[in-house]
Amino acid sequence: MKFYDFKAAPSPRRARILMAEKGIDIEIEQVDLSSRAQFEPEFKAINPRCTVPALQLDDGTVLCDNSSIARYFEEIFPDPPMLGRTPLEKALVAEWTARVEGEGLMGVAEALRNRSEFFKDSSVTGPNRYAQVPELVERGRARATACLKDLDARLGEAAYLAGEAFSAADIAAFVFVDFTAWIKLPMPEGLDNLARWREAVAARPSIDA
Repeated sequence: MKFYDFKAAPSPRRARILMAEKGIDIEIEQVDLSSRAQFEPEFKAINPRCTVPALQLDDGTVLCDNSSIARYFEEIFPDPPMLGRTPLEKALVAEWTARVEGEGLMGVAEALRNRSEFFKDSSVTGPNRYAQVPELVERGRARATACLKDLDARLGEAAYLAGEAFSAADIAAFVFVDFTAWIKLPMPEGLDNLARWREAVAARPSIDA
């Protein structure tokens, strides 16, 4: 297998942390998004979506999304489980991953991609050109802030998002919290549960993967 990565980007970081948690060591190739290498014909032939992460399997199949990559690794490297151990945990991992992606990560991406000159005519990931919509910047910041507060409320109920075990939902959330620095989003005051959780997660060796 080969993993296509860009060390500075949040999305492939999620997959790297999950691989580190599972002790998976495979070939990694960097795709320099800062020079728009994802749009070069060589990489576009591998992943027409022009995004990372991408996982190329031994049979040539390419998985191009964190959810599919996590599911594949969970099936072939089941220990430790990262997508839940019980039916309820599995449901909660799915729910909180979707919320973090749709509300938190997407909120930051809206704010970043609709403001930065680097993303002019590229406000949405992928090969198609989309003009920036400046009105989405403040909405994205508001969505990300609301997600931070929702995470804090959930983490007042349990040690981790899906309960008592660290999971892929926590990985997504941790990457999201770090991603807010890209838009200089201040952390709302009083999110003590989120701060406690972040300190615990940051201490895990996998986070530096």
